[in-house]
Amino acid sequence: MKKFCIIFALLFILIVTAAAAAALSPAASGTDAPAAYLRMHVRANSDAAADQEIKYAVKDALVDYLIPVAAECETKAGAMEAIGSRLAALEEVADGVLAEAGFPYTAKASLRKEKFPARVYDGVTLEAGVYDALIVELGEAEGQNWWCVVYPPLCFAGEATGGNVRFGSRLLEIIQGFFAG
Repeated sequence: MKKFCIIFALLFILIVTAAAAAALSPAASGTDAPAAYLRMHVRANSDAAADQEIKYAVKDALVDYLIPVAAECETKAGAMEAIGSRLAALEEVADGVLAEAGFPYTAKASLRKEKFPARVYDGVTLEAGVYDALIVELGEAEGQNWWCVVYPPLCFAGEATGGNVRFGSRLLEIIQGFFAG
């Protein structure tokens, strides 16, 4: 009987926690979900294979540069300010990758509002809409692009550890320990 009461209490706490989290989410609170995110695009010069390949090399260098910046931001406004003050540095990072690979064009970075389609990142669905975004255009910027979310850093979590991110639940570990012992 004691185990049943403990399990019931743990399940009750879990349900209340989940309900509270859902109530505080942007969609549930009636706020505009796009207002909570800062997205990112890296647009390739063209759809030529070489332009698409260098787009990913530029993306990797930009993500490496942005990981510590995004990690220190506690709000979207803070992220926009931190990134906005580093647009020239972002262009330098991208231009360095382009020049080293022998590409004749440069990059242009800007923060602006832009329309995005619905997209799923690590199980988080972002609805279609107009979002604030960091846009990095390579050359003519007429090719396919790479998309991500800078704040909250949905696309950087795995990048910082080489993709070896493990999510766990302390509550689940307690429950499993209770039944194991």
